[in-house]
Amino acid sequence: MTTFKEIRGTAIQVVSSDPSNPEEGQIWYNSSSGTLKGYKAVNTWSAGGSMNTARYFNTGVGTQTASLSFGGNTTTALQSASESYNGSTWTSTPSLPGASGNITGFGTQTAALGAGGSPAPGRTTVVSWNGSTWTTGTSLGSSRYGASSAGTQTAGVVFGGTYANTNATELWNGTSWTTSGTLNTSRGQGASAGAGTQTATLFFGGGAYLTATESFNGSTWASVNSLNTGRGASAGGAGTQTAALTFGGTVNPNANIATTELWNGTSWSTNPTGLATSRSRLAGNGTSPAALAAGGFTTTQVANTEEWTGVGIQTITVS
Repeated sequence: MTTFKEIRGTAIQVVSSDPSNPEEGQIWYNSSSGTLKGYKAVNTWSAGGSMNTARYFNTGVGTQTASLSFGGNTTTALQSASESYNGSTWTSTPSLPGASGNITGFGTQTAALGAGGSPAPGRTTVVSWNGSTWTTGTSLGSSRYGASSAGTQTAGVVFGGTYANTNATELWNGTSWTTSGTLNTSRGQGASAGAGTQTATLFFGGGAYLTATESFNGSTWASVNSLNTGRGASAGGAGTQTAALTFGGTVNPNANIATTELWNGTSWSTNPTGLATSRSRLAGNGTSPAALAAGGFTTTQVANTEEWTGVGIQTITVS
């Protein structure tokens, strides 16, 4: 029988305590506990703190431990609520100048921009956040709601959206908006946030349960490998152009899903586990290793938050 030593050239290490900094794939025998152990990569969702205002079609910006979510809908009204998240607790901040759902946003917890929004046929409204106050900013060139976006408060990009599923893209330089290259596939309600920066963006999903994925270089959109599961109704999105994830949304016939997919810069793969709560119209932000899903719609608006720990390492007891 072939032994581990013959395959790898080394015997399994015998140690009295687990290694403090093992590598993925490493295997060892713990003589103190009498167990064979290994180290492997894991990707999981876990429960975070609930938002103070349950809503859907809200947007999120920032990181998993320093996030801002604002705007949205309930089944009865548009929302102006704004909340910040510290990794465990949501705190209400000053509200938007006006209630708006289906708004898109980009930036950080202390320097953010929100653009467009409901009701139909959409708004050109732009709002700016400085960490303590919301103010009205320079309007978009075209009305839209359910758009997606990426970037910072001084270098952002807004693309897609409805009314009538637009392919329009606009760039923000901190002062004004300019028109840029158009999407190959016109659509609204794609990933609630695109992934990346103004000059290196990824956009995925949206429309009528589309799988289409596109990459933006600051001036031109290019079609790249598609999602495995077509999803509409503002699935969550987070990450960068080369390391992104999407989660939730709806599939035909308008059923909420929990499915999570990972982008490695070339293709999408489906993660073995998805969100604990199947939902659509949620806010997503953060990075591929540490993302946040907040709010959304099941059969009504929800307030729960889930935290993504991607490509983490877990010790597995084999025997």
